[in-house]
This record gives sequence, C-alpha cells and structure tokens, in this order.
Amino acid sequence: MHIDFRKATENDLDALLALENQCFTHDRMSSRSFHWMISRAHASLIVAYGDNRVLGYALLLFHRGTSLARLYSIALASDARGLGLGRRLLAQAEQRARQHDCAYLRLEVRPDNPTAISLYERNGYRRFAEISDYYEDHAAALRFEKRILEFPDNDSRSLPYYQQTTDFTCGPACLLMAMTALQPQRPMQRREEVQIWREATTVFMTSGHGGCSPQGLALAAWRRGFRVRLQVSVSGPLFLSGVRSEEKKQVIKLVHESFCDELEHSDVQQVHSAQLDLRALIDEGGQPLVLISSYRLTRSKAPHWVMITGCDKDFVYLHDPDIDHSQHRQALDCQHVPVSHRDFERMSCFGGNKLRASVIVYASENGETGTPL
Repeated sequence: MHIDFRKATENDLDALLALENQCFTHDRMSSRSFHWMISRAHASLIVAYGDNRVLGYALLLFHRGTSLARLYSIALASDARGLGLGRRLLAQAEQRARQHDCAYLRLEVRPDNPTAISLYERNGYRRFAEISDYYEDHAAALRFEKRILEFPDNDSRSLPYYQQTTDFTCGPACLLMAMTALQPQRPMQRREEVQIWREATTVFMTSGHGGCSPQGLALAAWRRGFRVRLQVSVSGPLFLSGVRSEEKKQVIKLVHESFCDELEHSDVQQVHSAQLDLRALIDEGGQPLVLISSYRLTRSKAPHWVMITGCDKDFVYLHDPDIDHSQHRQALDCQHVPVSHRDFERMSCFGGNKLRASVIVYASENGETGTPL
C-alpha cells in the first residue's frame, strides 16, 4: 500500500477524531484541540494517508526559541498496525523536528504500552524519568528522549524543578531550585517564594508588580547561608528607561541603593563583566541563575529569570519556571530545555549597552544548611 505523509488540514478533523476515539480511552484530544494544532499552534500534525483514508498521525509540539521538540501523541488505525507505519511516522516526526532546528525529541508513554515502548527503544530512544499520576486515570508515564543530531557529552537529571506561582516570581522560583539543588533536603515552598520576592523586588517595573533585581536575589541567597557570585555588566538600576513615572524611578533608585549598601557589607562576590563561562561555573559547583529576555520563548520582551542546568559544546540547558499552558506545555516541557549557544547569547543580552546579569549560588564553605527566613 502506498502511503503519503503530509501536514493535516481541517478536512482531516473527522478522521482524526475517529482515530483518537479508536486508539485511546483516556486523555483524548478534542475537535477543538485538533483545530488549534492545525491552524494556530507552534506544532506539526503529520498524517499518514493511504487507501483513501487517514491511517495514522503524529503530533509534534515545538518549544519556541529552543532546540526541543515533544512528540505529544502518535496513533495508528487498528488495521494499519504491523505494517511498520509506527516506525515510519516516528521517522517523519524526527525529520520535521530537525527541519525546525531541533536536536532533541522527547515523549511520554504509559508503562502498560509495551508495543510503543519497544518502538521507541528500537529507534534509539532512552528512558530517563518516570512521573507518577501523569495520565487522566492516574497512571504513571515513562519519559523517553532521543538526541536526533548527535549524542550529548554528559547528562544530568538530578536538578529539582519548581514552577513559579505568580507572574512576577520567576527569580524566587529559580533561587528555590538552586538552593534545593545544593541542599536536597531543603523544601521548595510558595511561602518562601513570595518572601524572597518581597526581599529582592525593585517594587516597580513598567507596570504592575516588579521583578527581582540581580542584587536583590544575590542578597536573598546570601542571607540564607549560601555563597554567592553576582555578575552584572552595567551599573545602576536595570531597565529604568522603561519606567515612565518619575516617582516610580525614584523608588527603584532608592531600593537599588539600599541593595548596594547591603552588598558592600556582605561577602557576596561582585563581578562587573559581560563574560559568563557557564561550563566553568557549573564545574566548580555553582548553580547559575541568568536574566534573559523572554521574547524568543514567548514573544514577550519582559526580563525573565531561568536556572541553568547544564552546558555542553552545542547547548545551554535550562529550567524555565514559567509554564505557558496556552501552548499545551506542562512542567516536563520546561525542564532541561536545550538552547543553542547562539540563541542563548542573544536572549541573555539586553539593549544597546549589552546588559547581562547573573547570580551564581554555591553551597556554603562550612557545609551548614541554610534555612528559610
């Protein structure tokens, strides 16, 4: 049988829904979801068409600004199984991912689906995690990954993840992750997330609640007993030009000056430089928090904190505490996200003065445990 692989269209909706109902009893995609994936989502919905009908599909989701793709779902008609169609759809998905400059393809599968597990393992996917209570019926999920360009130099999956609970606490969320990475017994709690924001915020930004400054985050980590390196390439309060109100500017300046005075009486290492050797910082035991522009991830130009989880010759890997549910993302899609060095260089640099800011957190020299304030 000759089979064509092509992008799905709205004319395929009825066939896709019928296939979904035939293949799955839980976590089914709706007509509205399929329509979104076809018309608006940052995704690729591939259908296998033969014998004048849709025989299967594979749905890929792309993580904007990164080198990561996720195989969200794959389905085959019952009478099209045993023809090698699953393997061919998987190959098509990998091809589409590479066309989008993706180096990694990740997926989830139920432990009670040996056929799918065998398909992925035969095609070079390796299991790296298990998540309990993942599916609608509370079944667990096995996570698999394949580096579709080449194999990584190293791998680390032990760093914790914490999702920010407000629009303005990305910095505190990252600091919670960094502190727990260094002290695994340390809990990550919303109460401390908000407390860190209260300590580290510059009060005002362009509108609404303000984000956390590098100086404020550095002090928050230092107060909790960690060694800290603060690296900022420019002096003075950040993003002041984006604040219209003169009153707000004065408040931001006062808060910044207070942070600077406290830093002078601390043992926080302060470095005035735009150069950031992430691999060296990680090798020496640091957990780097880096301020980026979220434009390449979400098309919003807001400053945003991420935690770096790894670095190899091709990619910087990061935990993004902000989950964009509108793009069908889950916490799993925001962990160890690979970003090319070129893209990371661009997203971590602001404006004409080439602003770069980072806070690197280390375990205390005496090994004492920092405690939440």
